[in-house]
Amino acid sequence: MLPVEAPGFGIYIHWPFCLSKCPYCDFNSHAGQTVDHGRWRAALLAELDHFAAESRDLVPTSVFFGGGTPSLMAPETVAALIEAIRRHWPAALDLEISLEANPTSVEAGRFRAFAQAGINRLSLGLQALDDESLRFLGRRHSAAEAVAALDIAKATVNRVSFDLIYARPGQTLAAWRAELSRALELADEHLSLYQLTIEEGTAFAGRDIALPDEDLAAALFHLTQDMTTAAGLPAYEISNHARPGAECRHNLTYWRGGHWLGIGPGAHGRLRGEAIAQHAAPGQWLAAVEAQGHGTMSRERLDPAALAEERVMMGLRLASGIGPELADTLEDGKVADLVEGGFLIRDTNGLRTTPKGRLVLNAVLVELLA
Repeated sequence: MLPVEAPGFGIYIHWPFCLSKCPYCDFNSHAGQTVDHGRWRAALLAELDHFAAESRDLVPTSVFFGGGTPSLMAPETVAALIEAIRRHWPAALDLEISLEANPTSVEAGRFRAFAQAGINRLSLGLQALDDESLRFLGRRHSAAEAVAALDIAKATVNRVSFDLIYARPGQTLAAWRAELSRALELADEHLSLYQLTIEEGTAFAGRDIALPDEDLAAALFHLTQDMTTAAGLPAYEISNHARPGAECRHNLTYWRGGHWLGIGPGAHGRLRGEAIAQHAAPGQWLAAVEAQGHGTMSRERLDPAALAEERVMMGLRLASGIGPELADTLEDGKVADLVEGGFLIRDTNGLRTTPKGRLVLNAVLVELLA
């Protein structure tokens, strides 16, 4: 198992295609496109080869297939990419290899093929456990399909996580308590629990959707923390909960300021102090890779101050917070004010948020980094 303090080196592979676009989603995903799987496999492998040439001295600790809907990828493509990673890098013996999947019956039927390709962790987008909420969220599966897919995933790979979206319109504390209780009965080692937000550019942004007010949203958040902690899956990050030792290693690499490569349209990476971004539009990215071997849109060397600020922003998402060396880069007066206000704790381990601070983390970061 990866030591707690080690950020690791991750490889993220983005598959931008979905069967349909969920109304809350602001990710780089595209629905209704015909995909030439052979062509896309070749392009992803080419970009992987390109970045391998400058990072072969690093040891990958995680691989993450995200999207979009990577469970729509051909299992042969997943297998080819994993084989290429193991060929290019001296991967950790216990390499975590995750794939995001939707729990439709068609995609669940491919879980065994993904496991044979090398996937050892599945992250399922259940999002809700009742059919009415699933329809509201634009999901293509039913609650029964979600539970069935979860059972298949548990029987197929060693590590399984799933996502739920709460603080939905009209959701009461009692309703969420019942739904989360059911989720905790179904959970294996990891849960991702997100409050619904309305993002610009999404279908929900154009609709009159009444989210829970501030007081109810806070109550839902605190209920979530209390129930998951009691069930042995405490929050290790704002929205992520796990049994000790079952945290998502790939996401920890982001939050701890490690190196990672971003492969595929719109993917972002951090490599030796550089911020690297790939072209977001699938067609533009594909044409660039076929012309020059990669689809990089920009590379920017971040100065030490910018890197430190980014590490603070990411690290304070974690329940463990940031270490003393990074905490010492912050202005003492601002830290002291936030500690006095009950938003932060500072001790010999560094700096971390209180439950009160986690609830308003964005405001804490604005105050801390202004």
